[in-house]
Amino acid sequence: MRVLVRRCWGPRPVGGGAGRRPSPQWRALAGLGGEDGRGTRVREKPPWRVLFFGTDQFSREALRALHAARDNKEEELIEKLEVVTVPSPSPKGLPVKQYAVQSQLPVYEWPDVGSGEYDVGVVASFGRLLSEALILKFPYCLPRWRGPAPIIHTVLQGDTITGVTIMQIRPKRFDVGPILKQETIPVPPKSTAKELEVVLSRLGANMLISVLKNLPESLKNGRQQPTEGVTHAPKISARTSCIKWEEQTSEEIFRLHRAIGSIIPLQTLWMDNTIKLLDLVEVNRSVLTDPKLTGQAVIPGSIIYHKQSQKLLVCCKDGWIGVRSVMLKKTLTAADFYNGYLHPWHQKNSQAHPSQCRFQTLRLPTKKQGEKIVAMQQCTK
Repeated sequence: MRVLVRRCWGPRPVGGGAGRRPSPQWRALAGLGGEDGRGTRVREKPPWRVLFFGTDQFSREALRALHAARDNKEEELIEKLEVVTVPSPSPKGLPVKQYAVQSQLPVYEWPDVGSGEYDVGVVASFGRLLSEALILKFPYCLPRWRGPAPIIHTVLQGDTITGVTIMQIRPKRFDVGPILKQETIPVPPKSTAKELEVVLSRLGANMLISVLKNLPESLKNGRQQPTEGVTHAPKISARTSCIKWEEQTSEEIFRLHRAIGSIIPLQTLWMDNTIKLLDLVEVNRSVLTDPKLTGQAVIPGSIIYHKQSQKLLVCCKDGWIGVRSVMLKKTLTAADFYNGYLHPWHQKNSQAHPSQCRFQTLRLPTKKQGEKIVAMQQCTK
């Protein structure tokens, strides 16, 4: 997972001569102002004037760090801090807007970006592509996550190491610039994407402040990214949440639940009805050795209600997973689902084979052009 730092290339300095490209040193320090980015000399050191672009919980942590730095009069790192976020159907707005309003920071809703002059643009989990014209208004532009959903894919793939990278990029090209700062951390065992996001957001916020304290020097000392090992974290859609009972192992299903369960509950099919599995748990050894369980035919998707543990036990490719609650029209405990649906079905179909009453893989239709899909706004490796 990476946080990207953008440094934006400005137009040639006034009087530089037609066709002459600015020197690298001028690009790092040149000030941009007005409609064409000319007429203002950018500061070569703090305090910076910052415009922050963000939306979610992750980016709110970066905004919180910037706000604290602005209020720290001893260091004088941030002089001005304003915020751009995106519209939300919620009356309260997204987390970044909530924090900005609470902290009495000027806040704009995209595509409105205000009309002030800034030294640094900070982009964190914003979910919108900034135009080249907008980027070129900033002599320094800072982080954006690599790919649409890297934290999710870190958990989904079972990675043991993750981290944050702050890098420099150019307009129209993301994730390709020199690395300015990089730190790695171990992924806590069995952590959810939401839990990992909290850890990484704090790490990224601290790294952002560290880079801002000596931004021109950080840009000067950036190192090129290696060309090998590049990965992409694609968007997460409702289709990702469909459990494939015949193909996925119990570990893969649990990783999927930890990765996206708080955003999109895992889904399956039961008797032609879509059902969401809300609370997945591992099955302990004593349950696995239960004669009622070991005597069952291992058919992926088979469902057994285990009365002692009050869980639904569902067979997958290599074993069993436990389910404490589901959603079928409304939220039901495992006991409610058994009493209201499983038990009546078995009574009505007493001659049917138990495998006929099982979860099956839900096949969602292919997304039509122009149709929106559910996805995390946060951008993460």
